[in-house]
Amino acid sequence: MYPVTHPSIAAALSRVTSAGKRLTAAGDVTLAVHPAMIVVEGRTPARADSAISELAALLHDRLVGELRVTRDAEPEDWHSLLLILSRTPDELIHDGGVSKAWAASGRAHLDIREIDYAEVLRERAGGDEAAWDRIIAFCLQGESFVMDEPALAALVAAVSDPDRFGELLARLQASPAATGAGMGATAAAMLQLMKTALEAATAQGLESDRALDTMATSMARLTPEMMLAVLAERQSGGPDASIASSVIDGMTDDTIASFVANSVEADRGATERLAHAFEALVPASERKEQLIELAEEKARQTELGKDTNFDNLWQSAADMLTSYSDKKYVSDEYARELSGARTRAVEVERVSDDPPERVQQWVDTISEPALRENDLDLLLDLLTIEDDPVRWNPVATIVAAEVERRTLLGDFESAARLATALLREQQAGGRGLLAPVATALAEKLSAGPLLRHVVLQLRTVDDRGVAGATALCHTLGASAVRPLAEALAIEENGRAIRALREILLAFGAVGRSSVEQLKNSTNPAVRRTAIDLLRVFGGDEALPELASLLSDPDQQVQRDAVRAIVQIGTDAAYAVLQRTLASGGSSRDAIVQQLISLRDQKAVPLLCDVLRTTAPTGSVTADQLQIIEALGGLHDHPESTTTLRFVLHRSIWWAPSRTTRLREAAASALMRIGSPDTLAVLEEASRTGSRRVRKIARARTGVVRRERERA
Repeated sequence: MYPVTHPSIAAALSRVTSAGKRLTAAGDVTLAVHPAMIVVEGRTPARADSAISELAALLHDRLVGELRVTRDAEPEDWHSLLLILSRTPDELIHDGGVSKAWAASGRAHLDIREIDYAEVLRERAGGDEAAWDRIIAFCLQGESFVMDEPALAALVAAVSDPDRFGELLARLQASPAATGAGMGATAAAMLQLMKTALEAATAQGLESDRALDTMATSMARLTPEMMLAVLAERQSGGPDASIASSVIDGMTDDTIASFVANSVEADRGATERLAHAFEALVPASERKEQLIELAEEKARQTELGKDTNFDNLWQSAADMLTSYSDKKYVSDEYARELSGARTRAVEVERVSDDPPERVQQWVDTISEPALRENDLDLLLDLLTIEDDPVRWNPVATIVAAEVERRTLLGDFESAARLATALLREQQAGGRGLLAPVATALAEKLSAGPLLRHVVLQLRTVDDRGVAGATALCHTLGASAVRPLAEALAIEENGRAIRALREILLAFGAVGRSSVEQLKNSTNPAVRRTAIDLLRVFGGDEALPELASLLSDPDQQVQRDAVRAIVQIGTDAAYAVLQRTLASGGSSRDAIVQQLISLRDQKAVPLLCDVLRTTAPTGSVTADQLQIIEALGGLHDHPESTTTLRFVLHRSIWWAPSRTTRLREAAASALMRIGSPDTLAVLEEASRTGSRRVRKIARARTGVVRRERERA
């Protein structure tokens, strides 16, 4: 709308040129254009900016794929570019595209790389998706379906790009036709897809090694079930074993880590299938930890990484992936038989000449729950029938590891059954020769990660899960109390806190004896937890331990100890506090303050006892004033009335001003209570008390009379 010489145009071009100079201070810079983002030399903006998104959309609509800016770019270059971008996309396409328009401008300090127009048309028409659907149909249906030239071209294009080929594999796995055909048929279709892609790419001059590298990198997009199917095909020696071996052997550490991260993100945790696949891909234990750390870095960059519970979730997944192994009890020969069984199952699936009901019954026998139940029965039987300590020891060690693994999975019921069968040998009626091993394993389980797994699962389980966790912890015995109490002291999840309290309280007297040890912990939070549990567990029997905590250096611990003793509420409980108050010492003032802060009727006798038995000297005067104030704020209590009358008439001849302050506080408290008994005390004092007492009492009774007259 304005000529280039217009001041506003000149100023705008000057700002654009200056920005370009700053951008290219270190050399030429390439800007990659995406639909809603501009990437500068591979780096994205630190924060979202609508101006960047709008510029990216404008450039992308005009098919600008890359814009290279040189340090020699002048205002005339930017003016020519902006004039071209001001034209509509349809105008530019009609005249041959943005590259042709830029070449016609004669400017040379900006380079434009145009997006291939034919490719864009294919994307807008859904060309790749339609072609990929035909590719998937061909791989699933084989000779009954013909792959046309566009589909073949799309396949060759995909095998040149790991990201696109990974998307193709993901589309295959999610295809309704594939999921309906079963896992074996889907795996066979995927391997057929890889063979076809390799043959087509080689025929068009693409190096086979490059195509295989693309396929191996794309394996990160597989589900654990599909990865296991490919691994089984490699072991089977069947027609697809060669291609399966090539892609599996070509997987790098980065690919395996991406596979683990993608699976954990998809399932929000590690499944047994993932653990099985990871064990097969990475049998060396020293390499597993390295790959899990790499997978964690990748997972943190996903949406799952933004979850506030990511650290706990990943720790659970890592524990499962590092501890899962069947080498202890599966020989190489048996493993080969298992792989062969999987291959034969695939063949049976392809034949499909059995009734669906019978097939479903067979499938149910090898489902995850059925296999776990079979494992459980096998381990229980081995523990029962084996009597020789030398042979029972390794079986028991495997069972202990299985208890931890099933707890990590949240299967408390089966974990408790295994723990019961394992640890009953140390109890009365158990087999004496096996008792030492059982006792050692019980201590190992209590000191190991088992109880951490319990606490982690308690954050999400239902009431049935809590019952299972309780049974498991009680099977471990008293050795589990201390770790559970320490976990309760630092736990922040409300559901887990309630469940831990239920579990600990269910231990009864056995739990109390273990909790008593916690009062000596160096952690104040643990000592406070011990107080709470002692109160609920013990009643009067817990008073000696609670009394020892009245002198605790932590004020919060002192307050909780006072509150616990008051809540016990027995004569013995009050006697403990009364003895402590009478003995004086550094804890007396703290106890008084805690009793005042409780605002509890049960504390009234103790507070009254302090007023009657202590002389108001020094800091005690302030304590007595606070006690009087607290008594005035509570409901009428016989001891409150008697004690406040005592303070009202008490005379301290050597401290007249202090006496007056205490008398005025007592009179005000009696009036605040406002019961017939307290008002009668004031009336009596106004008639029969000393001169100063009568003056103080009459001032209060006068207020009462005036209020009654107004009423």
